[in-house]
Amino acid sequence: MEHSERIVRLETGPRPARPKPSWLKVRLPSQANYFEVTRTLREQRLHTICQSARCPNIGECWSDRTATFLLLGDVCTRSCAFCSVAKGRPEPPDADEPRRVAEAVAAFGLSHVVLTSVTRDDLPDGGASAFARTVAAVKERKPGTTVEVLIPDFQGDEEAIGTVTASGPEVVNHNLEVPEALYPLIRRSSPHYQRSLKVLRLAKSKGVTTKSGLMLGLGESEAEILQAFSDLRGVSCDLLTLGQYLQPGRDLTPVRRYYRPEEFEQWRLIALDFGFRAVEAGPLVRSSYHARRMAEGLSGGSPA
Repeated sequence: MEHSERIVRLETGPRPARPKPSWLKVRLPSQANYFEVTRTLREQRLHTICQSARCPNIGECWSDRTATFLLLGDVCTRSCAFCSVAKGRPEPPDADEPRRVAEAVAAFGLSHVVLTSVTRDDLPDGGASAFARTVAAVKERKPGTTVEVLIPDFQGDEEAIGTVTASGPEVVNHNLEVPEALYPLIRRSSPHYQRSLKVLRLAKSKGVTTKSGLMLGLGESEAEILQAFSDLRGVSCDLLTLGQYLQPGRDLTPVRRYYRPEEFEQWRLIALDFGFRAVEAGPLVRSSYHARRMAEGLSGGSPA
């Protein structure tokens, strides 16, 4: 099927961003598991991207006793215009953090864990060795756990990327974020787009499953979305997430339009036509949303 045949009267251009539509509303957490996760993270002195990025799914995921661990502190060295993670000068890496993450994984009983980090351009390897030590600690503490790493671009350093892939993660995730034409809008240049594709290409060359994600709602055109799909498949990216961009702070890039749930479903089908092995798409989908389900679906397991 031609990709254009999937697009059924999708609206183009900006749409009034407010009020926020009903399908983006989430319930406040109330399950005991949520508060247990909160307590464990506090006791182990761990950060999560769930909190730092103000993820709308935090109630659902923590109630399911899962979280995306944020390595290397909670202060980023970059100032991307779409992200609410704190910016500034980070603290030195915590050598005991990998052990504590592994203990939390065991406490939560996770069969699939997602590890990410702030971008640490201040470190010689960009934090790659911290990823590798944490992957090793998780697999030692809880054998059989599959690990997904959501990595920064490491400034394109091939050795750093190799350090992470050699540690044995089952999935290497690196987000393209938006189509190339929108990179200046999020305070990135076009070379950063090509660098991100390079990260995915290098990871794939090591034989791991690769994954990426796009945010929709910043003013992208249909043609630009299709080009991003093509670029990702050009580096053999296996998995894709598509979610609605939500402005996390007053000083960050505003939402240009909200996509309806049925539009996300259309884009999911189009992405599958491109050859992605699995696609999660929806207004509240984020990089690690249903990560276990995607990973288990590839391996033939029974998705939860």
